[in-house]
Amino acid sequence: MKITVSQITLGIAVAALAVACNQKPQTTAPTAEKNTVAVSPKAEIVYVNSDSLLSKYDYFKDMSNRLEEKGKRAQVDVSSKGQAFQREVAEYQKGAATLSADQRAATEQRLARKQQELQTYNQNASAQIQQEQGSENAKLYDKIADFMKVYAKDKGYKLILTYSKANPTVLFGDESLNVTNDVVKLLNENYKKDKK
Repeated sequence: MKITVSQITLGIAVAALAVACNQKPQTTAPTAEKNTVAVSPKAEIVYVNSDSLLSKYDYFKDMSNRLEEKGKRAQVDVSSKGQAFQREVAEYQKGAATLSADQRAATEQRLARKQQELQTYNQNASAQIQQEQGSENAKLYDKIADFMKVYAKDKGYKLILTYSKANPTVLFGDESLNVTNDVVKLLNENYKKDKK
């Protein structure tokens, strides 16, 4: 995996923001040693492991299954049409010697049009699946983002970061700041209510 300068810069910026948001002005002189870090009793910045969130979120599982099933049906449909076209081409090739030149030319033109139509159909089916995936992913993002706004307000969090191994903008997060399990539990409860 290639890490770009912008990803490193973003990671540093997020870390700096996290540190800046957690710092509060000191009203008294510190009494602890220089190397000791004071931890606030209530974290204002937490994170969610998006890999775990998606693998455990029932809505995402159902959405993925629906999209996978639609993709399989589209693939079977395209494959079926392709096999029918191949049979038609094979039949033409068997009987081509018995056809006149005009009949061969007309049949070849018809088959060429049919092949073009099949390619267009395949491209349209793929584009439709991709468009639907994009739409479903947007719904998923909105659903999670809307939930996180309410969750943050209820819990008193100022910032909720996301962590993913695929796109690691958070380099380290203490496990005590990981609220993924709580978020997944509440999201699944809400999804069950919505399904009813």
